[in-house]
Amino acid sequence: MSRIIRTTVLIVLGLFWLLPIYLLVVNASKAPTEFVSGEAWIPNGFALFPNILDALQLSGLADSVVSTIIYAVVSPIIAVVVGAAAGYAIVALRLKRGFMWFVIIFGGTIFPLQMILLPLFDAYSRVGLYDTQVGMIIVYTAISIPFSAFVMRNFFTGVAYNVFEASVLDGASTWRTFTRIYLPMASSALVAVFILQATFIWNDLLLGLTLTQSDEVRPIVTALAGMQSTYGGAQISTVLAAAVLVSLPTVILFLFTQKFFARGLALGQY
Repeated sequence: MSRIIRTTVLIVLGLFWLLPIYLLVVNASKAPTEFVSGEAWIPNGFALFPNILDALQLSGLADSVVSTIIYAVVSPIIAVVVGAAAGYAIVALRLKRGFMWFVIIFGGTIFPLQMILLPLFDAYSRVGLYDTQVGMIIVYTAISIPFSAFVMRNFFTGVAYNVFEASVLDGASTWRTFTRIYLPMASSALVAVFILQATFIWNDLLLGLTLTQSDEVRPIVTALAGMQSTYGGAQISTVLAAAVLVSLPTVILFLFTQKFFARGLALGQY
């Protein structure tokens, strides 16, 4: 009986979770002339792909897709490597005052992002990083490092120190131990952190609005927000089709890496 109740509750919750997706796909599939807000729940035709093509042509969304892919790949890779190196230094190398350094690194997540937007904009404007891909990669990497260091430090804490000692006795250098033993051992955790950070970067709006202006540089969610303010209700189905396009990469990423992500959730377990 309890199993039936649990299954029923999960099904109901799943349906509630899927309702926004249903509304998004149904209305994104309507031709702009067929969209009526009062009939949002009712399917009417299938013009999803023409709407997506219109969105790509009207908004410069294609340029934003390329830029966002660069941000969502390069920045998380750098962040997980730097975070893993920090965790390795604190745990395996037993860095002096390691916990203090860990607190300093993780302290980057204490302050809300909104607090640093204005000084960040001012600094970027002064040094010439405003509206550049390099500038966006730098800020996304800096924001991703604290969480990466937090996860990797906790993961390496679960690795027996005898592993490091045995590697040193075998003549391996510190760098070789890190790259040949610790990184492969933490592959699932690295992938899990990469997925989370890539998803955050892909869905970012605030930094894109503050630090970018041109279609070639701004992230895709910022471009989508620009579409909404530019084209308004008459083209709402086109905007929704663009939202479907924006959502697909993160869904595909989770589908293809779910095995690694599930393993990464059990950090420290062997």
